[in-house]
Amino acid sequence: MLDYIINKTMEYLDGMPKTKRKKIGQFFTGLETARFMASLFSLPKKEHLDILDPGTGSAILTVALMERLEQEATIKSVSLICYETEPAILDLLKENLEYIKSAVSFEFNYKMIIKNYITSQQKPLPIADLVIGNPPYRKIPRLAEEATMMEHVVYGAPNLYFLFTAKSIENLRDGGELVYIIPRSWTSGAYFKAFRTFLFKETTIEHIHLFVSRDKVFENEAVLQETMIIKLKKQANQLNEIVISSTESSSDFNNIQYIRVPKKLVVGNDDNQYVYLVTNKEEVDVLERLSVFHNTLSSLDMKMKTGLTVDFREREHLMDEPTNDNVPMFFAQHLQDGRITFPIGKHGEYLDTRKSALLQMNTNYLFVKRFTTKEESRRLQSSIYLQDDFPDHKQISTQNKLNFIARNKKELTKPMVYGLYCLFNSTLYDKYYRILNGSTQVNSTEVNTMPMPTLDGIVFLGERLLKENDLSEKYCDDVLEEYLNDEARRSERVS
Repeated sequence: MLDYIINKTMEYLDGMPKTKRKKIGQFFTGLETARFMASLFSLPKKEHLDILDPGTGSAILTVALMERLEQEATIKSVSLICYETEPAILDLLKENLEYIKSAVSFEFNYKMIIKNYITSQQKPLPIADLVIGNPPYRKIPRLAEEATMMEHVVYGAPNLYFLFTAKSIENLRDGGELVYIIPRSWTSGAYFKAFRTFLFKETTIEHIHLFVSRDKVFENEAVLQETMIIKLKKQANQLNEIVISSTESSSDFNNIQYIRVPKKLVVGNDDNQYVYLVTNKEEVDVLERLSVFHNTLSSLDMKMKTGLTVDFREREHLMDEPTNDNVPMFFAQHLQDGRITFPIGKHGEYLDTRKSALLQMNTNYLFVKRFTTKEESRRLQSSIYLQDDFPDHKQISTQNKLNFIARNKKELTKPMVYGLYCLFNSTLYDKYYRILNGSTQVNSTEVNTMPMPTLDGIVFLGERLLKENDLSEKYCDDVLEEYLNDEARRSERVS
């Protein structure tokens, strides 16, 4: 059945430009991915099942699930509710649903709803035993009707994919299961905090599947979104472990790697409840090792912020040479081997002092690049900035492609800056951040919640670096490793 539906879908794709499908957020699930998603359900021992497929498209996921149900002798009848609003695909969807009806051995009834899945449900009801879906991936305005109706899960810039997920959870009966393929962006960051809170209150994560190659998920599609498959169960009983599987791509489900991870490591127990997507024992070890630290930058009265100046908007206020009326402006290019190299002959390295809102105190900072490339070996790339290196200036400025860490009420001492550098330049913290965030952007919100040693611990690390004057990644690794081992021994003595 699935082969037939896939072939019909390919005919549809031949006549539909990618640009149009991207505009409406329409990307179709591949055959192997659809079969894997259908396999994740733990089917209830019932003769009748009610199934929901929001954003049905050409019914690829529906038919994959029907193939799975064909193997279950207990299934006597299935009722499907499917939502689809794209006019160009409605005829194909209707044709495919009729094909399913004629092909399955059990009684199959369906209801096509040609209405907006979000806005057409004023009071969503629990109508489904199983929900399977590949929701549209599209940002919408904060005041769009879909966002205002789902206000309880929205903060900042909403995307249809997580609104669909939340609505589907509301449509799921107690004990029912949901399998969705969605971006991984919801797992961290402030914008998705309300959604995560809702998800963990209403459901249990049972299984997460990750794709190692982000550009090999939607076959024949130019989709670079980091994507995952998630299985949720609507129940209050929380599992102690979560199954995480991974494959290289969406066509490689014969080589699946599985790992069972303690839930307390996958789902953060702090207020943010980030989801840590580990794929192997080494990454689990990273989380376990840093779990001994119970502080954050925020709790230590520090904060990472984004650089103040958007340089292309301030061209008329940027200068190439120093004067009495300008201050140094630091770019990511000034970060070199843990130090600050300035000037480097770059255009616009000085900012007019009349732009007072873009000036900050010349004090000690840890500078961290905000953007890296996918090919670079490290996500966290930092350098030590010391005010004593620029004694002629009371103020400086920073470009917004640079992050900086400062204390909120006091100045960072020199050992503190070096200690922070030791952490951020270590392999362990770089791996941690890669687990936390799949993108190439270093996000201040997430960094401010990363586990940190005590302030005394940071000073200890910094003094070690100052003593040897060695800023290499290997030395940072050695110093942090020694400190972690000492912490572990202290913890054992206390216990």
